Amino acid sequence: MRKPVNLALQGGGSHGAFTWGVLDRLLEDGRLDFAAVSGTSAGAMNAAALADGWMRGGREGARERLSSFWKSVARKGRFSPVQRLPWDIFWGNWSVQNSPGYMFYDAMSRVFSPYMVNPLNVNPLREVVEEEIDFRNVRSCKGISVFVSATNVQTGRLRVFSGEELSADAVMASACLPQVFRAVEIDGEPYWDGGYGGNPAIFPFFYTNHVEDVLLVQINPVTREGAPKTAQEIQNRVDEITFNSGLLHEMRAIAFVNRLIDEGRISRDEYRAIRMHRIDADEAFKDLSASSKINAEWAFLEYLRDLGRSAAEDWLVANFDAVGEQATLDVSGELSETPQLRSRGLGARTREFLATRRKPAA
Repeated sequence: MRKPVNLALQGGGSHGAFTWGVLDRLLEDGRLDFAAVSGTSAGAMNAAALADGWMRGGREGARERLSSFWKSVARKGRFSPVQRLPWDIFWGNWSVQNSPGYMFYDAMSRVFSPYMVNPLNVNPLREVVEEEIDFRNVRSCKGISVFVSATNVQTGRLRVFSGEELSADAVMASACLPQVFRAVEIDGEPYWDGGYGGNPAIFPFFYTNHVEDVLLVQINPVTREGAPKTAQEIQNRVDEITFNSGLLHEMRAIAFVNRLIDEGRISRDEYRAIRMHRIDADEAFKDLSASSKINAEWAFLEYLRDLGRSAAEDWLVANFDAVGEQATLDVSGELSETPQLRSRGLGARTREFLATRRKPAA
């Protein structure tokens, strides 16, 4: 039995390869129909690649295009000065924070703007997006509505690009970190990363279709135990809080409307109760440093892809039957201050995967 869902894809640099794995397994399974997909940053790239591939060859075309896109990211990453050191490779540490290239890059970004250090506005990732994604297919994709979010620098408001507005510029605007890249101008307006306003935006679904199930692929942990101590840990946590704030705001609104419907205070004929679902791997991602988000090494992207496939398999086994019937993510509990509401553990396939891949073989 096929069931429709709307997909919400978070951004997070190279960690977006986890989302690739999730999508690959869902497409392979074939029981979910994607009515619409909303993405930010790496999520926007995954969304565009999904739609492009879908137009080229349906589910298998989408799987092939996503794979080709991330392989191209890895090929471009081979020329990056930011690479893991030999002992990090030996110990299975995916962080690049010990790399001299990363230390230099991190120090420069804290002192100089990209307008000073990158006057030609060179961005290798743009080359990948332009080479791998045919935006004519993305714009004409009728089976899946695509939404890409970016933040207007001047107003601070979120802009959602869709339909004929979808382009390489829109995707690059959605992924534009202001410490690293110059603002992307579209129609004379400068844009930064969409994560500042919505990571990802969920509200476009409500105006596009009548599907009441939203599947969130989340790669930025909402909760972390303890307070960060180092400068890098503090900055990483600030970024996570910032890039989750828009999402939490929308989830708060969904929880509020759902409660009013359940209490009979508003009519279900006029408002929809949204059933939220989520695929994540918070327990696995908590061991990954912020620096790993710029690690484009193919071995790392493969690791994240396989982690995503395992997480998707666990979710399908545990939650597929509930799609169309009931939510599998307690939105109200997610917004609670009570930590135990977050403790749910990893699925069997994901635990098995981590057990075999976390450490290098002796």
